[in-house]
Amino acid sequence: MILSYQSIQSRLMDHELQITPITQPQFQPASVDLRLDNHFLSLDETSVPCLSLDSKANYNEVFTKKMIIPPHGFVLGTTMEWVKLPNDLTAFVEGRSSIGRLGLFIQNAGWVDPGFEGNITLELYNANHVPIELSAGRRICQLVFAELDQAAPPYSGKYTGQTLAHESRIYLDEECREERHHRKAFKEFD
Repeated sequence: MILSYQSIQSRLMDHELQITPITQPQFQPASVDLRLDNHFLSLDETSVPCLSLDSKANYNEVFTKKMIIPPHGFVLGTTMEWVKLPNDLTAFVEGRSSIGRLGLFIQNAGWVDPGFEGNITLELYNANHVPIELSAGRRICQLVFAELDQAAPPYSGKYTGQTLAHESRIYLDEECREERHHRKAFKEFD
């Protein structure tokens, strides 16, 4: 079940759900708008000939109040708001329609797990042939909350507690660790 404005307000008042800082204009009928902060990461495309899921990628970091995303450019940003979900709620990150109509695609892999706590890293892609200028403090995306049928174990993954935009940590996945272990064992066997 998707939470309504009233249910979101109730969960916030009871401190079951936390979103800070938050202002009244951020509330929508069935969602909460989140604002863009001033921390961004962009992939350092000159550091490797190919990105690999098995290796840590290099990023360029910038703190700025205005970020220009070039045509077909991709950057990671973060929300101003710290979000803490209870174990019986999940949230979907959706781009605001007005921004999507300008060709800016906003994601967070679309999903925030129950028990997550931290600022939300956003994946920002400019689908245009012209640059897009973004300003820190602007409402950029919205969170839609859904109740689970029962409380789940809280999220304890590699992005818990993040306070800035965070790079991909796919290289820490179990499959990558197993592959590195197998390669190491194979080298020792030779």
